[in-house]
Amino acid sequence: MSTIAQALQSARGGLVASEARLLLGHVVQRTTVWLLTHDDVELDDERRAQFAALCARRRGGEPIAYLIGTREFYGREFRVAPGVLIPRPETELLVDIALEKVGSGGTAVERHRVLDLGTGSGCIAISIALGCPHCDVVAVDASAEALNIARGNAHHLNVDVRFLASDWFAALEGERFTLIISNPPYIGAADPHLAQGDLVHEPAAALASGSDGLDAIRHIIANATRFLQSGGSLWLEHGYDQAVAVRELLLAAGFTAIEQHQDLAGIVRVSGGVLK
Repeated sequence: MSTIAQALQSARGGLVASEARLLLGHVVQRTTVWLLTHDDVELDDERRAQFAALCARRRGGEPIAYLIGTREFYGREFRVAPGVLIPRPETELLVDIALEKVGSGGTAVERHRVLDLGTGSGCIAISIALGCPHCDVVAVDASAEALNIARGNAHHLNVDVRFLASDWFAALEGERFTLIISNPPYIGAADPHLAQGDLVHEPAAALASGSDGLDAIRHIIANATRFLQSGGSLWLEHGYDQAVAVRELLLAAGFTAIEQHQDLAGIVRVSGGVLK
């Protein structure tokens, strides 16, 4: 037997304290605050072994989010697993922009239609649906595993989103939307970052897209005009060095009123425009 304090102390070799607390909190189903205020509580052998196993996996490089099965996004907990991209704080900018563009969502009679392409865990679509009660939100993904996770998150958060298996726009012929939004793969296939950190464990199809990382973005921009209502808009997250290229693609496809927004780090992270 060992106390919580002793278990956390023993985990510090190779782990930062905040990660050790997250892992132990997951094992004992308690908050970090509880751990700090009850550090003299003893752990039984089973929980100590579970904690040790999780610490070993984290030292081996597995992402914290996959180890504990959740990640916070837009103030809510979303279930994640290796079949979906781990939600990141910078992607919350997409939700901010979407909610700004559709406001609180019109009325029950006149509703906005929002499409989330490549929904993954569903965090973007679900956050928009919760923030815009009079929006009809459709979310697509080519991965059955991702759709199962996304549906589970929508059920857990008690929100209505229509999830659909689709390779980008393939299953949406004839549909039109007020707003299309996407966090597509945008890393170059040979980018060394793909072999580093959490990216090693995340689904490659959700990260890399062609030699320059722009294949998915090109496809989305080129096809979005057929699925947008007149005056509708398209918004895309992209890489730190892709702002100029994405702006040019949007202009070439006929989008106007181009806007580019910086994330909290001051990096141009989201670009979009309006279809006239």
